[in-house]
Amino acid sequence: MKRFLFVIISIFVIFAQTVVAQENNDVQVSIKLYNKTLYYPGESLDNPIYVHITVANKGSETLRFKLADDRMFSIDFSAFNAKNTKLPYTEEIIKKRTTDRIVYFREIALETGEEYSFVENLKDYVQITEPAIYYFELDFFPELYKSKYNKIDSNRLRIDVKPSPSASGVTKIPVSNEMISVLKPESISPDKVVEQTIVARQKNLWDQFFLYMDIEKMLTRDQARKRKYTTLSDMDRNRMIQDYKLDLMQSRIDNAIVAIPESFYIEKTVYTQTEGSVSVIQWFKYDTFREKKRYVYSVQKRDEIWHIYDYTVENLGTE
Repeated sequence: MKRFLFVIISIFVIFAQTVVAQENNDVQVSIKLYNKTLYYPGESLDNPIYVHITVANKGSETLRFKLADDRMFSIDFSAFNAKNTKLPYTEEIIKKRTTDRIVYFREIALETGEEYSFVENLKDYVQITEPAIYYFELDFFPELYKSKYNKIDSNRLRIDVKPSPSASGVTKIPVSNEMISVLKPESISPDKVVEQTIVARQKNLWDQFFLYMDIEKMLTRDQARKRKYTTLSDMDRNRMIQDYKLDLMQSRIDNAIVAIPESFYIEKTVYTQTEGSVSVIQWFKYDTFREKKRYVYSVQKRDEIWHIYDYTVENLGTE
């Protein structure tokens, strides 16, 4: 009788594993470096290593999974050096995962062909204290981290962490032609700031689109987001900013600011030493008509650089 029960239990275990594997075959989790730049050892906030994470439904049925507000309970990074030695976790992640706490999450449903993406800082998960070449990958937990038996692996990435510029004896760090240059805002007039931002959106150049934008103030235009933002730690605020940028890129929120005009012209620019506004007439093309709108961008000068921090939209009819 005991042996019979053992056989039944074994069959159920194998069946459960088969179901999980079958479901996982319908899910693709991929990672890539976000906003590539030079990476150095050190603290998470000083020199972050942002990773763009995408969960895609490759199956024929609706994909449902849980995503924790604190992503440390939905994903896990594993990083290795050239000798295949695994890097240790950060103290923060160990503390969170070993302390009893309520994990808040939301359930997400993806239809066939749909994707959901977000950005995380690799240094929030693993300690990178030395310059070297590292390899890392990600585990995604559809039922949160405590259900570790059900996980989905991502692809593996390689990253070259350079010696810190402040390190003794380092006078210059060579940059290969393959490295992407870091964009830096210039001290240009408010109308040029707005013009470059709109053109960057027309060309889908997201780094340039965000270059002159005060993301923190744009995010907190919404009172609900502002209340949540003010209660967070610096690390969680940074994560919320990255999520906001990603939501803009995928047109999930604030669609007006990321709408792509067919054409535009600067109507009027007014500014003082520190504040200003730029009025722009923009046309948006549809199948049978064009829509005309007036955008008024509010700009503010900080450290000799003008930044967009707010905007309004007025509908001017169709043509």
